[in-house]
Amino acid sequence: MQIRSLCLVALLAAAPAFAQTPRPLVLDDQDNERVLSDPQLSPEGTWIAYAVAAVDKKQDKAITHVFMTSWDGKQTLQMTSTPNASEKKPKFSPDGRYLAFLSGRGDEKEIEQLWLLDRAGGEAEKITETKGSINDYAWSPDGKRLALIVEDADPDEDEEGEAKDKKKAKKPIVIDRFHFKEDIDGYLGKKRDRLHVLDLADRKLTRITSGEFDDAMPAWSPDGKRIAFVSRRSRPDFDRDDNYDVFLVDAVENATPRALTTYPAADNKPDYKSPLAFSPDGTQLAYLQGPSLKLFEYGVRKLAVVPVGGGAPRLFAESLDRNVRAPVWSKDGKSIRLLVEDDRTVYLGEVSLRDGALKSVLQGRNVVGAYVAAAGKEAVLLSTPTAPAEIFALDNGKPRQVTKHNAWLQTVQTTPADEIAFKSADGTEIHGLLYKPPGFVAGRKYPTVLRIHGGPQAQYQLSYSFEMQLLAARGYLVVTANPRGSTGRGEAFSSAIYASWGKKDGDDVLAAVDYVVAQGMADPARLGVGGWSYGGLLTNYVIARDTRFKVATSGASASNILAGYGTDQYTRDYEMELGRPWEATQTWLNLSDPFLHADRIKTPTLFLCGEKDFNVPLLNSEQMYQALKSLGLDTQLVIYPGQFHGIKRPSYKRDVLERYLAWYDKYLGGSAKEGGAP
Repeated sequence: MQIRSLCLVALLAAAPAFAQTPRPLVLDDQDNERVLSDPQLSPEGTWIAYAVAAVDKKQDKAITHVFMTSWDGKQTLQMTSTPNASEKKPKFSPDGRYLAFLSGRGDEKEIEQLWLLDRAGGEAEKITETKGSINDYAWSPDGKRLALIVEDADPDEDEEGEAKDKKKAKKPIVIDRFHFKEDIDGYLGKKRDRLHVLDLADRKLTRITSGEFDDAMPAWSPDGKRIAFVSRRSRPDFDRDDNYDVFLVDAVENATPRALTTYPAADNKPDYKSPLAFSPDGTQLAYLQGPSLKLFEYGVRKLAVVPVGGGAPRLFAESLDRNVRAPVWSKDGKSIRLLVEDDRTVYLGEVSLRDGALKSVLQGRNVVGAYVAAAGKEAVLLSTPTAPAEIFALDNGKPRQVTKHNAWLQTVQTTPADEIAFKSADGTEIHGLLYKPPGFVAGRKYPTVLRIHGGPQAQYQLSYSFEMQLLAARGYLVVTANPRGSTGRGEAFSSAIYASWGKKDGDDVLAAVDYVVAQGMADPARLGVGGWSYGGLLTNYVIARDTRFKVATSGASASNILAGYGTDQYTRDYEMELGRPWEATQTWLNLSDPFLHADRIKTPTLFLCGEKDFNVPLLNSEQMYQALKSLGLDTQLVIYPGQFHGIKRPSYKRDVLERYLAWYDKYLGGSAKEGGAP
C-alpha cells in the first residue's frame, strides 16, 4: 500500500498572488473555468496562438475564441470575439503573416468556414463558401494553398443551401450501410469528408480525392507537391472495421492516392487525434500504428515511420507498452518528440531514430496535453489536479507558465490528488487517485463516493477535474481507480476485461473502496458510487453484486448488453469482441447481469442520459430505470433534451452536478451547504 501527495507549488509559481483567504469551491465556479486547446507557435517563435472556451450564460452555450500570448507571457491578445459563434483551430501561415481559424459565424446553421486574420490589422476575412463544414485544414509550405477536409452538403438542401420545401415532409431516411449511426452525426448516409485544395490567389477550391470514402488529417510534404491523409478506402466494405491506412496523393484534381501503409489495423485512426508528420527532408512520414483489429481500443498505439518513396514501416520504441501520440520531428530529422500516456500521467518524450531509444523530456505528476515547436522555441499545454490546462514555455527543458486564464482558482480552496495503490481480489495492484475534503482531519471517517471512469479504455489522470473538486468541497472523500480495462498500464492490463466486463474491473474498483475503509478515512456506512458511459455501466455491475452502497448515479449507461446490438454505434466492436448474438448468445447474456438480475440491486439509483445519444442510447437507461421502479426502489430517470452522449449545454451540465450533489446528500448525509463539512 502507498499514498503520495502532489506538490504543485513550482508549476504555479508564475500565477499572481492573492491576499484573501481562499474560499470554498461552489457550483457557480463551473462557469469560471477556461478550457485551452490547440496551441500553435508562430514561425518566428515570438507568439503562441491558441483557443479558449468559456461559458456564455446568457446564450447557455460554450463559446470558443482565438487568443495569442507573447513568448515571455507579458502580453495576451484576444484575436476573435464574435458574440454568438466560436472560432477554433488557429494556425499560422508559414510566413507568419496570417492566422487562420475555423468558424461558423454569420451562418444560421453554423457551417464552419475557413477565415484569415491578417496580423498587420483589420477584420478577419471568410475565404471559403462550402456547403458543408470544413472539419480540418493544413497550410502548404509556401503558404499559397491550404488542404481542406470538407464535409459534403446536406442532401436535403438545394444548390443555394436553403432547406427544400419546408411544407413538405422530409425525405425518408434510407439506410444501406453496415455502420449506420453515430453519436452527434446521427444516421449515416452517403455524406463524406473529402480532401480539397484551396488556392489563396483566386480562392479556387479543387477536389483532390474521389470515391465514396472519408478522408481525414491532411499533411503537406515539405516540397508542397503531395498531401498525406488517412482513409479506409483500401477496404471493399470499409464500414465493417477500423482498418485505416495512410495515403499519399499529388495535390492536383482527381489524383490517384497511393497507400503508404497496408497494415491490417487502424493506422493513425482520426480518433487518436494525432497528426501525420513528414520528416524535414520529406523522405519519411511519422504516424501511429494501431493495435490489431481484434484488440481495437484495448491495444497500444505505437510510433511508426514509413518511407514516402515506398517500403516497409519501421516501429520505434517498440518495447514501450504505452500509448503515444502527436509526433513532432526535430529540425535535423534525427529524433521525434511525442506525448506518452503513462500511469495517471501524460509526459513529453523523445525517440532517437538511430537506435529507437525513448527518453523523457518533460515528466512529472501532471498531464501534458500538447507540444509545439518552432524557431528553436518549445511550448506545452499542461494541467495538474488543482489547475486546468495552461500554456507553458520550455526554457532549457523547464516549464514556465505564460497564460493565466484560470488564475481565479488561486482565490478558491482546492484539494490535491493523492496517488494511491492497493491490491485487488486476485492480488493485482491497482492504482487510483484520492481527493480529500478541504480541511481533512486524520482519524475522522468521511462519507465517500467512488467515481468510475468511462471508456473503459481511458484513465483517471493527474489533471484538473471540476467534478472531483466539487464533490470534495461538498465534504465527500472521493476515490477513483484505474481498473483493468484502463489505459496507461500496458496492453495486457487494458485487455484483461476483453469480453468479460464487470468482473475483474468490478473487483478492482471495489478494492479501492476497501482500501479507503481500511485506512480509516471512509465511513463504511456512508458509501456512494457513480460514473458516466462505461463508468455508468460498471456502476450497474457493482450495485448488482454488492449491496453496501447506499446510493448510486448512473449516467448514459447500459446493462442489457444484448439490447445494444443494432441500436448503438458499436456493432462492429461487439462482433469483434463478443461475437454475433445468435452465435454467442450466452456471452451476451452473461454480460447483461445487472438487467437480468436487477432483483439483486438494493441501491437507490439516479439514471441520466442525453435524449439524442447514439453512443449509449437512452433506451438502456430507460430499461434500468423501469426495472428498479418495478422493484420498488427509489430511482429517477433524467433525460436532457437535444443532448448527445456528452452533455454540452452549460445549464444541463450544471443540472447534472446539482442532481449528483442532491442524490448523494440525500443518502450519505453530505453537507447541506457547498463548502461545508458534513
